[in-house]
Amino acid sequence: MDGADFPAAVSDITAGTTVCTTCPYCGVGCGVLASQSDAGDPKIKGDPAHPANLGRLCSKGSALGETLSPDGRLLAPQVDGQSTDWDSALDLVAHRFKDTIAKHGPDSVAFYVSGQLLTEDYYVANKLMKGFIGSANIDTNSRLCMASTVAGHKRAFGTDTVPGIYEDLEQADLITLVGSNLAWCHPVLYQRIVAAKKARPSMKVINIDPRRTATCDIADLHLPIAPGTDVALFNHLLSEIHQQGALDSEFIANHVTGFEDALNAASSDSVAATGLRHEDITRFLSLWIGTEKTVTIFSQGVNQSSQGTDKVNAILNCHLATGRIGKPGMGPFSVTGQPNAMGGREVGGLANMLACHLDIENPAHRMTVRDFWDAPAMPEVAGLKAVDLFEAVGRGDIKALWVMCTNPAVSMPDADAVRDAISGCDFVVVSDLSNTTDTARLADVVLPATGWGEKDGTVTNSERMISRQRPITAPVGDSRHDWDIISDVARRMGWADAFAYETPAEIFREYAALSGLAAGHGRDFDISGLSDLSDKDYALFAPTRWPIPTKDSQSSRMFSDGKFFTPSGRANMLAVSQSPAASETANTFRLNTGRIRDQWHTMTRTAKSPRLNSHMGEPFLEVHPQDAVAIGLSPASLARASSPQGSAILRVLVTDRVQQGSVFAPIHWTSEYTGNGRISSLVNNQTDAISGQPDSKAARVHIEPLNPAWYGFAISAQSIDPDTTYWAKARHSGGWRTELADNTIPDDWEAYARSLFAATDAEVSSVIDPKKGTARVALHQDGQLVGALFASPTPVSVARSWVSGRLGDADTAVLAGFPGADQPDPGATVCACFNVGINTITDAITAQNLMTVEQIGIALEAGSNCGSCRPELAAILQAAHSKIAAE
Repeated sequence: MDGADFPAAVSDITAGTTVCTTCPYCGVGCGVLASQSDAGDPKIKGDPAHPANLGRLCSKGSALGETLSPDGRLLAPQVDGQSTDWDSALDLVAHRFKDTIAKHGPDSVAFYVSGQLLTEDYYVANKLMKGFIGSANIDTNSRLCMASTVAGHKRAFGTDTVPGIYEDLEQADLITLVGSNLAWCHPVLYQRIVAAKKARPSMKVINIDPRRTATCDIADLHLPIAPGTDVALFNHLLSEIHQQGALDSEFIANHVTGFEDALNAASSDSVAATGLRHEDITRFLSLWIGTEKTVTIFSQGVNQSSQGTDKVNAILNCHLATGRIGKPGMGPFSVTGQPNAMGGREVGGLANMLACHLDIENPAHRMTVRDFWDAPAMPEVAGLKAVDLFEAVGRGDIKALWVMCTNPAVSMPDADAVRDAISGCDFVVVSDLSNTTDTARLADVVLPATGWGEKDGTVTNSERMISRQRPITAPVGDSRHDWDIISDVARRMGWADAFAYETPAEIFREYAALSGLAAGHGRDFDISGLSDLSDKDYALFAPTRWPIPTKDSQSSRMFSDGKFFTPSGRANMLAVSQSPAASETANTFRLNTGRIRDQWHTMTRTAKSPRLNSHMGEPFLEVHPQDAVAIGLSPASLARASSPQGSAILRVLVTDRVQQGSVFAPIHWTSEYTGNGRISSLVNNQTDAISGQPDSKAARVHIEPLNPAWYGFAISAQSIDPDTTYWAKARHSGGWRTELADNTIPDDWEAYARSLFAATDAEVSSVIDPKKGTARVALHQDGQLVGALFASPTPVSVARSWVSGRLGDADTAVLAGFPGADQPDPGATVCACFNVGINTITDAITAQNLMTVEQIGIALEAGSNCGSCRPELAAILQAAHSKIAAE
């Protein structure tokens, strides 16, 4: 962080001031250097001194400066859709919660919070609900991504402890990835592995995933496992570890319990359930068993399962049986999906936990926290986990709900039912950046919270590294920090002394002090060495990995001494068995859901960035070629996917990256950006019985072609609101681009375009061919292009990037749909970091005889930043050279 500044206040941030902060996206926790230019534009780059990323940023992190626009932000509190002042809004919130508790008891209210809150926000929300309201009904969207890991860790280690650190990824001789598309979901960690493999070619990578993802680009072995059969594979590995004499008998004897039961259960499973080829299984066993320095990275493909906790423990069992834990270059490693999922776990943000990894159902733990807080009440049992919580809202058992910094009407499974439950709740409060999210639209009160770039506090990444998020700009409008909003409500409910916080540093010190008491109960989480951190030291706080029992502590891997946090001090191996395969439903497909490279969660931030929208700008469905033929789907057509829970209309992407019988769709799209693409509407609410985490990768869906009368593509200076069977819109530089389809052909295309673009007095130019069923209409106002519509009976073929760039032009050249020979078309964006299109790449390969991805990076910069597009670049390179060879 050399050369960075730590301004005392936002008002001190001037042009040229550089602020060290932390990225708000995935759990890698990358350091960011943010500064303001003379023009006031934020400049973003990776912090080379931050140990998580060493200067690297992914496409999303690199585009953070493009997401800070005040456009769309909520500027003042709203009650029933009308702006009001903070006192009126918070008085109402406090009164309604207090009145509901008085009439129906503390369990009639609930908080649903987020892994995107800062730790200080999380701590205050947890304190209010559990210590003062007296209910454990506070859960978090981290329940949807990492709860199975939490449960698996606690069963094995006694606490939710991540053993390893990022340096292990570079020191390992074998990286085994399980259910983790690291290249797209954690790109900086992926690039660390790429760099390590390049430096040590002997290093091997195994990728276990039903899909062939971008992460396979560096894999020496891809295991396309049958979905949901991870337990069978790792139980087979454990059996073979025993059979081949690879056990660490001394470690087991001194530091492990449950080995015999775990082995017996593992030996009873059949690896045939995985559907893998014998030779691939043999190679996997040889590599894993024969390589001592092995790290097993796992993520949502493991966690988001009705057997997620058992999957976690099946992996942990193999590391415990071989003693490959707590040592350099080896160990199980869970990578988290949200920036502060770990911080939320640390402060007790889950309904079944207390702060500092204490257990809510342990009387001694409860008493410690209650005494420390001087709290009037403390629940004795766990609260409602996310799925159960929203079911209780739907039944009317929860009568007052406060949602903070998340969008459950989109992200929860059975999202339509969740939306209806929230809509029917007696009183709903939402704290967020805007009032236009699917959830905020259902709220009685919407409170404007600060977002990244304004927030001030701490986050914890996947390797237990605590880092600071610092403000680089003043809060937009009247927005306030979440901890401040929560504290103000708590004071109005009668608990002024306990919530008299004035700065996040005060909250952090209190939280650190409590962690010291938790350590006295044998818990792992201890940052008590920071409990007397001064305001100045808090401002200057550098990334530090916990535990931090003394001020000068520097922690590394956990369990290096073979001691665990169970009552016996030994790790537990668990007897787990592969669950029977679910019965297949005729004419249905297994739906796998997940993230894409350039979008984040429900797109509240990333959708503001034109270049992040340019790679994949609409919701889609990946379908195997043979399935596509059987269903009657063609590339770029539309399909309707439906389940008993709901339906979605998605663009068809035909690819052999998915297995036959399975389809994949991304999670990100909301009703703000598409008419019918909320994919969680199709997912049922089946959960893991232990962790309560939903199974988001196993819904059975029916798929049928959507055969609209016409397809359309539109560009516009302003956002449009189509009334069509299908639409999906995205920002681009200078305006919006919208994909359309409808079952009814307009009688008058020019009149339709005027209405679509709300430009009734615009000058119209058109090329309409009724016989072919095509129409191209351009609208100009004051001599500038403000909108253009292209319609066809088949998916529209135009140069979308070139067409989008014509907004503001005076001529009608846009009607051609393609540029002339003297106007190069960059094509669809491949590299979002540098906005490089496929045509630009292909032309450079041909003209400059580029032979490697590295040469493409030198020539065009593409692939030279986060590297997420490198697998795509390699495929383009191969295709280009195959074409050259065939000519």
